[in-house]
Amino acid sequence: MTEITKAIIMGAGLGTRMAPLTDTVPKPLIPFRGRPLIDHALERLHDAGVKEAVVNLHYKADQLEAHLQGRQNPNVIFSDERDLLLDTGGGVKKARHLLGDDPIFTFNSDSVWIEGRRPTMRRMIETWDPTRMDALLMIASATNTIGEVRRGDFSMSADGQLARRQEQSVAPFMYAGVQIIDPTLFDEGPEGPFSTNFVWDRSIERGRLFGLRMEATWMHVGTSEDLADAERFLRDL
Repeated sequence: MTEITKAIIMGAGLGTRMAPLTDTVPKPLIPFRGRPLIDHALERLHDAGVKEAVVNLHYKADQLEAHLQGRQNPNVIFSDERDLLLDTGGGVKKARHLLGDDPIFTFNSDSVWIEGRRPTMRRMIETWDPTRMDALLMIASATNTIGEVRRGDFSMSADGQLARRQEQSVAPFMYAGVQIIDPTLFDEGPEGPFSTNFVWDRSIERGRLFGLRMEATWMHVGTSEDLADAERFLRDL
């Protein structure tokens, strides 16, 4: 089983859909269950065996940097995007010198969930197979998700291979904000801002984009209303 010791938490985004909560704080510092969202992410990474987490910074960067300064378990280092917001793919590419060439986790700072029988990220590590995978995405069933699911993101074959939702159709699975990925793939991306979708589309063409279905309940907290729904759901458990 491959150990995944490095990760990047995507912390640079503007969080406009979370307004007005993000008018005064960056999205990763919005409280969820009494603690900032990014603290939940770091705890998940630590439990999965990650030793070092890169956090990219842009919007209200000073606040996020101050909150995380000196953080250990995992050790936190920063990738500074104050001058230019680079989107998810460009953010990973900028941090490549910090991440190395071995497989990494990428983790959206607003991804939260209730675990099932076994920790999801440990299951991902057990499933990861670099001989046939460029990336392994944490996938949630749209029917077992708290918050907005839109039309879904992917369909998935019996062996876990992912395909995009077709236009004007509905797909049963959502990307749940965490993946294991070969970071060298981001070197193929253009200079400046670009989305991780650029990398995924190339992996789909090669038949190397895979997903692992969660046994957990994922909470999509993309808006302030979604966050309130997730808090209510947990209170009612």
